[in-house]
Amino acid sequence: MRTLLIALFLCVSPLSALAASHGITLFGDLKYGPRFKHFEYANPQAPKGGKMVLSSTAAYDSLNPYILKGIAAPGMELVFETLMVGAMDEPQSYYGLIAESVELAEDRSYMDFTLRKQARWHDGEPITAHDVVFSFNLLKEKGHPTYRILYGPIEEAIAIGTWQVRFRFSDTTQRDLPLYAATMPVLPRHYYEEVAFDKTTLVPPLGSGPYKVDSVDQGRSISFRRVEDYWGKDLPVNVGRYNFDVIRYDIYRDETVAVEAIKSGAYDFREEYIARNWATAYNIKAVREGRLIKEKLPHKIPRGMQAFLFNLRKDKYSDPRVREAIGLSMDFEWMNKTLFYGAYDRSSSFFQNTDFMAVEPPEAAERALLEPHQDELPEALFTTKWVMPKTDGSGYPREQLLKAQALLNEAGWEMVDGKRVNTVTGETLSIEFMMRQRTFEKVITGLVRNLSKLGIEANFRYVDDSQYQKRIDNRDFDIISIWWNLGVFFPGNEQMSFWHSSQADVVGSNNQSGLKSEAVDDILSKLTSAHTLEELTPATKALDRVLLWKHVVIPHWHLSASRILHWDKFGKPDYDPPYGVAIDSWWVKEKD
Repeated sequence: MRTLLIALFLCVSPLSALAASHGITLFGDLKYGPRFKHFEYANPQAPKGGKMVLSSTAAYDSLNPYILKGIAAPGMELVFETLMVGAMDEPQSYYGLIAESVELAEDRSYMDFTLRKQARWHDGEPITAHDVVFSFNLLKEKGHPTYRILYGPIEEAIAIGTWQVRFRFSDTTQRDLPLYAATMPVLPRHYYEEVAFDKTTLVPPLGSGPYKVDSVDQGRSISFRRVEDYWGKDLPVNVGRYNFDVIRYDIYRDETVAVEAIKSGAYDFREEYIARNWATAYNIKAVREGRLIKEKLPHKIPRGMQAFLFNLRKDKYSDPRVREAIGLSMDFEWMNKTLFYGAYDRSSSFFQNTDFMAVEPPEAAERALLEPHQDELPEALFTTKWVMPKTDGSGYPREQLLKAQALLNEAGWEMVDGKRVNTVTGETLSIEFMMRQRTFEKVITGLVRNLSKLGIEANFRYVDDSQYQKRIDNRDFDIISIWWNLGVFFPGNEQMSFWHSSQADVVGSNNQSGLKSEAVDDILSKLTSAHTLEELTPATKALDRVLLWKHVVIPHWHLSASRILHWDKFGKPDYDPPYGVAIDSWWVKEKD
């Protein structure tokens, strides 16, 4: 990843004014020219037909993925489309889908999209600029709160005739706004003028994509059927893709059941995220004989940060020394050896596997961003290299626990009769790890054991998806597990939704920690307005550094490869794209 980013940024120029173009990219040049025929990872000769069955743990209750209410069904992105679509073999580059071309004003105050006149909804009605404007307004007004954040600096969308739409930007310094406009889902005005958008529903919606919802069996499955007369099937971005007649997601409430199900052939493809399963669960005859293919595909996707997240709204977590002490109870080296079969590396950055990691002490450009906030930040942040704690892996992290004990005492939490008690309030320090994945129970058991030695009562609480979402929305949790990884190569406005103070108290916002920090807010303003590598890098490193030193999370682990299993019934192109597993380019092999 580091080599890739360096290459991309050589002689780099930001997204700037351009004449009408078939695509846009944040930095550098587009890989595919205006007359490209298909993506390299798609086979234009791939046969159509057959079925692929996938799995999901989302116990969905809605077919609307764009609102806060409900749990959206998997696969709904197959039904709805965007103005432009990303490529899986280059970072943050987008090519025309509904939009035929795009043009950015010289002063970056607006962006025009010209739509394809052949673009159609599934009922045959044309997709027009009025649909795009309607979608923008609807998502900002009634969509998930994230849309209000992302689209906030987009002043308006206006139709310039039937086939052209203009997005006006109120903040011309935010480099990501053109990309947010390009990837906005387009919704049918004539449908949602009659159907309530802000309510959960299991009625298949009207879309424009390569698939329609075919059947809904809530709690069990959802099926999508390929649209035979799909208007976009011959576009370069779609040629060789969407080859299955039917795509079905089967719902499994339990990961252990899901593992057994693919081994029995109940579904076709699985990406395995649990090291123990990868190491031990698939030692079966079907794998040995090559009927069930097990392969690890290296990739170049930024790994982001997977971690345990503190709810900073709770007084007991207000002191960073308490958060640091709790984090020291996690003995990663023991867990990696005992639970993960040595499969992972410890994460040490919110931008893992990129050149935006805060690895060394801050240099001049970064210090300039940090120094105005010296009163808020620890002195060591300015002089000391960030290093994750490391044990000998024996399961007895004595040095870490001694340090944790000292931190708790300093913060006013003393040991009284074997329990950690606040000397001012008399509160006993207790922790609930709330998870919707049972697989975390063994991980948390090790933390509970070490925390008990510090006098902290801790427990693992498993909740179903519905209860989990309700408690998250109500901010009713102590510690949860979360993964910040949008696959973005150049951090931008999405970081505002994760960390800005203005989002801390917004119901349903992505600032789930409740972090409120003047330093972070200031750094975010610099990050989102950066237009060159020289501006972006120090701002991103500064954000990374502050979040780490504030101990907002307990970092987990990462792996820079996709571990996949699939039954030997599919063909796929020889080229695997470096930024994802392109199963939408696979096809069912002809039978012998």
